[in-house]
Formats: sequence, C-alpha cells, structure tokens
Amino acid sequence: MILPHRCQQIVLQEMIQVITERKSRLERLDNELTHQVKQWRYYPVVKAIQALRGVRLLVATGVIAGLGDLSRFDTPRKLMSYVGLTPSGHSSGNKRRQGSITKCGNGRARRLLIEGAHSYRYTANISTSLQIRQEGLPKEIIDIAWKAQLRLCKRYQRLMKRGKNYNVVVTAIAREMIAYVWAISREVVLPKIDPKLNKVRIPA
Repeated sequence: MILPHRCQQIVLQEMIQVITERKSRLERLDNELTHQVKQWRYYPVVKAIQALRGVRLLVATGVIAGLGDLSRFDTPRKLMSYVGLTPSGHSSGNKRRQGSITKCGNGRARRLLIEGAHSYRYTANISTSLQIRQEGLPKEIIDIAWKAQLRLCKRYQRLMKRGKNYNVVVTAIAREMIAYVWAISREVVLPKIDPKLNKVRIPA
C-alpha cells in the first residue's frame, strides 16, 4: 500500500513491522511451550483434555498448570467450586436466591475455561483440528468429549433461547466444561515420581 505522504508511509511501515515482530515472537513462544510441556508430568492430562472442543494446547496447559492434580477433587462439583464457577447464594428467611459466580480459586484457569466455552455456540461437529488433537487418544476419552459437545452445544442454544445474558450463558457452559475436564482426567494414568531419584517413572 502506497500512501500520499512520506511520513504516513513511514508510520504504516513501522506498524507493519511491529505486528510482524509480535507474530514471530508468539510463534517462538508457542513452539517453546509445545516442546517444554511434553516433558511435564501432567502432559498426559494436557493432551487428553484437548479432546474437548474449545480446549487447545494453551488452554489445556493453563488450566492444568493452575489447578494441578485433579485427582484430589472427589467430585466435579468440588472442582467447579474451587475454580469459582459456582453461583453465590443469598438467603433471607425461607427464600434463597442465586447471585453471580463466586470467582474464588484460580482466576487464570477460570478465564481460560470461559474463553474455551465460546466455541460451543456452534452446532456440534468434529472439525479437522479437533480430529487431529484426538488422534491416539483412548476411545473412552473421545466418547466423553463427544458427549460433552452434544450436551453443551444444546445447552448453549437452550439458554440463549430463554433470553439469558450472553456472559451468563458462557459462564454456565464453562462450569460444565470443567466437569468434563475432571471426567477425562480420571481416565488418564500419570507417570509416577521415584522419590529416591526424584525422576518421573513411566508405569509399565
């Protein structure tokens, strides 16, 4: 693009250069994350939960890094509460009214889940990128992911038709998403750490 004034052209080229540099930096960071996360003890869980729609590598890594070992939660409801996605409650006499979410726990994990929840506004389907992410995963995990997609896509449409606020709908979807993340994590066998060697040991 050629602009009429030389100073405008310089500003334009500077802006293009800044954008190009930032894109290159993001690409380098993504490549480094992809390499490093494969050495992580929790990588099997990170890989498995990417079977879910709206959960790519960055979301999966951020959620598990923020929440740690999900096996410490006995039920998905406890995990929902820990992430701060459960509605707050207000009681007055015999009446109880639900308010906004509690927002307790790990805020970054909560934001990543909400970001992923936006993808459920579309009809359930297996895209090419999702199919690639699911390659090599056990059938049980893929079945959970498909069940999640069918339920959450329908729930999204149902809540929107009832006139619910968009942010309320997305938050409700994120709350159920974490339950499916919990369910998938239960299907994954993590490598054990040898306390004597302080190294990860892959179970036979």
